[in-house]
Amino acid sequence: MFLSITDIFKIGIGPSSSHTMGPMVAARRFLEYVRDGDWPRPSSAQVDRIRVSMHGSLAFTGKGHGSDRAIILGLMGCEPHSLDPDAVDGILNQSEANGVITVDGFPEWNFDPKADLNFDYDETLPGHANGMRFEALDSSGATLVRQLYYSVGGGFVVDGIELERLNLGLDRDAPVIAPYPFESAAEMLEMAETSGLNIAQMKRANEQVERGNHTLNSEINSIWKAMDDCVSRGLEQEGELPGGLAVKRRAKSIKEKLDAKWKNNELGPLAANDWLSVFAMAVNEENAAGGKVVTAPTNGAAGVIPAVLSYHLKFNPAVSEADIQDFLLTASAIGGIIKHKASISGAEVGCQGEVGSAAAMAAAGLAAIMGGTPQQVENAAEIALEHHLGMTCDPVGGLVQVPCIERNAVGAVKAVTAASLALHGDGSHFVPLDACIETMRQTGHDMNVRYKETSQGGLAINVPVNIVEC
Repeated sequence: MFLSITDIFKIGIGPSSSHTMGPMVAARRFLEYVRDGDWPRPSSAQVDRIRVSMHGSLAFTGKGHGSDRAIILGLMGCEPHSLDPDAVDGILNQSEANGVITVDGFPEWNFDPKADLNFDYDETLPGHANGMRFEALDSSGATLVRQLYYSVGGGFVVDGIELERLNLGLDRDAPVIAPYPFESAAEMLEMAETSGLNIAQMKRANEQVERGNHTLNSEINSIWKAMDDCVSRGLEQEGELPGGLAVKRRAKSIKEKLDAKWKNNELGPLAANDWLSVFAMAVNEENAAGGKVVTAPTNGAAGVIPAVLSYHLKFNPAVSEADIQDFLLTASAIGGIIKHKASISGAEVGCQGEVGSAAAMAAAGLAAIMGGTPQQVENAAEIALEHHLGMTCDPVGGLVQVPCIERNAVGAVKAVTAASLALHGDGSHFVPLDACIETMRQTGHDMNVRYKETSQGGLAINVPVNIVEC
């Protein structure tokens, strides 16, 4: 098992890694498969039209998450990491006006979003709750090629064959021969003890198998810059978030109040919580608006890690670039174990897999750069995850706004609390992180589907809303 830091932390756009970034990636992959894939090609048949259907959680909350828009963007050749959010409306208008897919390097194919893009509420595809069916048809309407894709959380996308291989414990690509190939927290601690290295150093050594140190540092710095830029943008924006819930941005006004107190040295007993919360809310308000964010490990949980790092920088100006890199390397190591052993997908295990995982990663990163031993770091991650167990994913109106924005703020506070508790101990503790991860997996398996990003239970049905399309 090897998940790179650039797999865990992907630069993309909001509002959802699994419901926005994933469908966009799947649509782009399908374009390439139709053009280049190894599928039977009748000599006389030509692809004329593309048709897409979304299933399961993607169908039930796809409108709120912009899944339909993301698929159109993917079919128009866009990719999350390079897409300018300000260009989205123009690309969508072009697609709707022309009724065709026009991408450099590809043939022109017909695609009418109103007729060819379907939310299928009746059929859930067998592989995963976030399923998509893509079809290429000839001019008579006969299907020439069909592909299933699954958005499995954090922007990761697999086709049916790849999913089966993953379920069998087989990696899609040739495995990376890493010097410290830990697949569990227990293995991670054992290798740290044997090598004398900390978690960040082992993770760095693993990453350097495929890239040099200079490239790795540059990639990590780009990840942090994207996170920091997102915090800054979120703290500057005002107004109502899109989607029809009439939720107003609050981060800017809260920060202005905190800045006034800061200048007057009126920190107060809640200062740490206040700054953690406003940094997290800034990111998730930006995410809800469809802005540029970093999966950490998902978009819905994107605010926790930047908030904890921003808070630490605020209260400890001596933080170095090396500290930031060690934080993110440590966090990605924990996130990789959680994804490998359980899930980071809200549609699969609820929000415990999103904000819970993010809090565990942030707690581990903070404990690491505050001088924690590998045992204390593992303890910090366990405390944070343990106290998110059972958390449902019940977005009101299918939008990543309520309760998601405030939930990131609370997750950031929990992460710092977990790191603090772990650092006051000697690393020994009752519940191993591996046991907590397995408990999260089992809890997600047992959780009713209504509470796993379908907006069919919890706050999503108990808070009356009248969403007006906008």
